[in-house]
Amino acid sequence: MGFIKHALIGIAIYEGIKYLTREDEFGRTKIDEIKERAPEWLEKAKAAGEDIQHGKLPQGFNDTLKV
Repeated sequence: MGFIKHALIGIAIYEGIKYLTREDEFGRTKIDEIKERAPEWLEKAKAAGEDIQHGKLPQGFNDTLKV
């Protein structure tokens, strides 16, 4: 069982790396997209952290709670 489990984990890692490094029709990879969007995500996370420290819900959080 241990061999099969490790083989499946290895296959999953291999396929994940293959997916992230595959180029699209414009010659860009998913990793390139993540690198470009990371600063935006960091700013959002910092703003959310500041809101939480001040005792407020993060901006846009109420919109996600509506059902």
